[in-house]
Amino acid sequence: MVRHCMHQPLLVLITLLATACAGIEPGSRSLELAGSLERSELADRLQSCSAGPFKATRFSISHRGAPLGYPEHTVEGYIAAARMGAGIIECDVTFTADQQLVCRHSQCDLHRTTNILRTPLASSCAEPFTPAGTDQPATARCCTSDMTLAQFRTLCGRRDLVDATATSVDQYLIEPPSPVIDDPLTCATLLTHAESIELIDSLGADFTPELKSPQVAMPLNNGFTQAAYATKMLDEYRQAGIDPARVFPQSFNIGDVLYWLDNHPEYADQVVWLDPRGRQPDFEASLDDFQRLKQRGVSIVAPPIPMLVQVDDQGELQATPYARLARQAGLHIITWTFEAGVATDPDNWMYRHLNGYVDSEGKMLEVLHFLQDQAGIAGIFSDWPGTVTYYANCMGLE
Repeated sequence: MVRHCMHQPLLVLITLLATACAGIEPGSRSLELAGSLERSELADRLQSCSAGPFKATRFSISHRGAPLGYPEHTVEGYIAAARMGAGIIECDVTFTADQQLVCRHSQCDLHRTTNILRTPLASSCAEPFTPAGTDQPATARCCTSDMTLAQFRTLCGRRDLVDATATSVDQYLIEPPSPVIDDPLTCATLLTHAESIELIDSLGADFTPELKSPQVAMPLNNGFTQAAYATKMLDEYRQAGIDPARVFPQSFNIGDVLYWLDNHPEYADQVVWLDPRGRQPDFEASLDDFQRLKQRGVSIVAPPIPMLVQVDDQGELQATPYARLARQAGLHIITWTFEAGVATDPDNWMYRHLNGYVDSEGKMLEVLHFLQDQAGIAGIFSDWPGTVTYYANCMGLE
């Protein structure tokens, strides 16, 4: 049975009208986190603006929808993100066997983020489910490129968590609890990239599509090259009549970024390089490096949070050389990802460098404020955009 909301226009229209009429609602989590802070000027300010009204803001960027509560890259998650005031919503873009673009965080994550292992399409997976053994975790590998768009449409989105000790599919596909949703969805509606454009536009938000790295050899037999893939993604915005100023194409691959700068200049000011170098042990930020990027046409860099803020010897937050030098070179900075996992978890690489400072989840609001006020970020991706929306509105950010 096909469960695709974009094939149910009346349902979508009713949902969008209900969302528009209700206005922006960041939700209760933001105020709860603010209430957990020790008394300070920031805490007082965040607690004093709880009555709103709130508006959407580009500072609040939806990371895959709202995956802290909803299955990622789904109709339901995108609507939730817009309802919480995300001014920009992300579709991670990959492709099917017939080269149709769809929204998935990875080309090969369907075994984790959909119900494919419980459907006949499990037989099409590149690597079928293998139960855990004495010395081996349970594994599977199911890719969008293993199936056609028509087959992809039959799947349900689920929240991304599996049990590596499982000996059966049912054990493997555990249903994770959510800290923000009492009864999380177990079968949400997947989207093509073109459908995400239609939906996000209807929700009044802007777009940040990420061209995901292919996990199959390119070019494909029919000549589908990396350049064709990168162009096709932007062509779908042109076909939908979207103003390029509303689109922020992004990639970890600097080759994609340079290709867009050279061949699609109308998008050049918005192209985002997701800078991966912070996890390289020998990387050191330099002004010369950032100036070369700027001269080459790059305007926006997007490193992860650990590349922008650190704790000094006195236990206080300080901006990293990356943050200072990128801004000195005239680059705009956005970062990722707020509320990705538990901030106090010592195994969470996104926050463990701040473990001496962040001793509660609420303290991440202080980190957020530092990133905006001192590191100078222009926006931040979040797995629950309402918290960032709430902060941005309290601080008067657009």
